[in-house]
Amino acid sequence: MGITKLADLIRSDAPDAISHKDISDYTGKVIALDTSVVVNQFRAATPSLSPLTGLFFRTLTFLEHDIKPVFVFDGKPPEEKTAVLQKRAETAGWRSANLTGAASSQTKDCLQLLKLLGVPVIQAPGDAEALCAQLVREGTVDAVASEDMDTLPFGANILIRQLNAKKDSEVVEYSLTKLLEKLKMNQEEFVDLCILLGCDYCDKIAGLGPKRALALIQKHHTIEKVVLEINRKTYPVPHFWRYKEARKIFLDAPQTEAPELTWTEPDEEALVRLLCHVKYVKEDRVRHRMEKFRQTRESKREERERERAEGHNRQTCIKDFFRVTRKREQPMEAADPLINNRKRPKSK
Repeated sequence: MGITKLADLIRSDAPDAISHKDISDYTGKVIALDTSVVVNQFRAATPSLSPLTGLFFRTLTFLEHDIKPVFVFDGKPPEEKTAVLQKRAETAGWRSANLTGAASSQTKDCLQLLKLLGVPVIQAPGDAEALCAQLVREGTVDAVASEDMDTLPFGANILIRQLNAKKDSEVVEYSLTKLLEKLKMNQEEFVDLCILLGCDYCDKIAGLGPKRALALIQKHHTIEKVVLEINRKTYPVPHFWRYKEARKIFLDAPQTEAPELTWTEPDEEALVRLLCHVKYVKEDRVRHRMEKFRQTRESKREERERERAEGHNRQTCIKDFFRVTRKREQPMEAADPLINNRKRPKSK
């Protein structure tokens, strides 16, 4: 679910926090992705097909644009998320929700596929969006790509939505810094706003709309003070409301040490064995896509060489793409807000 109507509220009250870009604007960037969101997109769009196929095509598109994806997997969900997960499982027709964090067979397939594609994967201790937010705060990655808005209350400086392979698709980028400035609140107040709007970790106050919730937090600053001011008959507060637990999840999410991030060449033969011989995807489809990937990458390499020859030198060469990166030093100046929140990779 994410945060109920947060995107609408940002569009109406903090439009300056939103920018519209093209996928090519993220060339050279390291992007963390909440894997479950990506997989669920493909599962919903093509329920008769394995989401592995969509993940295969989407990842190659990122790599063609010289985007360095980092796929983050969910761990054990917080106890407070149980009700939401059970409801989602019922809606999807699953027998039960995964409350243990144990990897399903589909998750194991995704892990294997991504490793064969040569992209790094990270296992989160809890919700993947929390770790994605940590990675961008620390400068390990440049931004988070997710359709859920949860990464903003978790503290992700840059959230990207609609980062997909569709032609002429407009990418939507949210700046947390600009959002807080426009709303005139700090991160703690923003988290309380998100809880009032409705999140995955507790109930919300019935009847309290986004505009009213925003006005109350801007005036009273905390949920505790808001509850003292509202009319309890008009806005009934839930019994045993666990908003404090939800607040703690957002502000004190479990931290983990990010491994070294390494991108390597895709293993075409192993990919064919997995997708074609195990998952029964047509082999010529996989081979054709891999050939297109090589041709596109070579074309971009030649384009960059021409630009360097003309004195532009605006991107790194392809031989620098597949390398190990870790936390990077902060540049002194940069016009790009993504670069401002990223440390440069070490040379290897």
